[in-house]
Amino acid sequence: MENKIKKIVESVPNYSEGTDGKKVEQIVSEIKNTPKTKIVDIQYDSDYNRAVITFVGTPEAVLMANIAAAKKAIELIDMNKHKGQHPRIGAIDVVPFVPAQNVSIEECIELSKRFAEEMAKEGVPVYLYEESAKFLERKNIDKIRKGEYEGLKESIETDSDRKPDFGPSKFHPTAGAIVTGARYPLISFNINLGTKNVKVAKKVAKAIHLQSGGLVNVKAMGTDLKERDCVQVGISNINFKKTPLYRQMELVRIEAARYGVSIVGTELIGVLPLEAVLNSLDYYLQLENPKKLEPKHLLEDYFDF
Repeated sequence: MENKIKKIVESVPNYSEGTDGKKVEQIVSEIKNTPKTKIVDIQYDSDYNRAVITFVGTPEAVLMANIAAAKKAIELIDMNKHKGQHPRIGAIDVVPFVPAQNVSIEECIELSKRFAEEMAKEGVPVYLYEESAKFLERKNIDKIRKGEYEGLKESIETDSDRKPDFGPSKFHPTAGAIVTGARYPLISFNINLGTKNVKVAKKVAKAIHLQSGGLVNVKAMGTDLKERDCVQVGISNINFKKTPLYRQMELVRIEAARYGVSIVGTELIGVLPLEAVLNSLDYYLQLENPKKLEPKHLLEDYFDF
């Protein structure tokens, strides 16, 4: 009964480090050493030069873990030397707070603001996005990341529209800036294409990206995965209920076929809700009865008695 009423928050902080495993381990250790938290997934690679850590815990524990990990990242990462394919504005690029169990979005908004206050004390400018955004144009993280680290480093001091929500209007000497906020569950589901031509990946990404006329709730970018000898369409789905995974999968397949390219694999970053899996499985299995797969149709659902 205790687990059913416990408040749980998910967080998926992104750090601008994907080449030095020891540095990633030191950052992750700060989370692991925080009581009442649990690491769910750790992924990093040199192509994006980025680490994505997924963990859960009680609201206060998640906040404390993020503060400790961020301070360690500030200590270890020098953005003046950072190069990578993923858009970024700082050593701790983005820290989202996601309601997972018995927690409201309002509570997560408050957590993000408290995190921002602590980072401001470290001399790092902080921007609020998604549900925490103070301004409509900052709800979309792409608007905040415009110009990336190099561009924002200059405009933050000269352009009043780019003034941070917390902290100084000047980059931290090595850590840059941070984006934080409360958001609903997001699925990072990337699709690999059987070609080395990154132009194809970029064209496919543009075709499915929301702002270029693609799928609602989908953000996409084409990248070159040199270590895997292929290219990737990196996809963030901010509402799988309205835009299911199978739809983005099939549209990528259709668009890639225009260039004589096929899908050779996929990659999940972090975790995804069971509902998203069942939704796509239902589509591909084409079951007539039942019409829709639900948890009650899973054998494991009957093991808890």
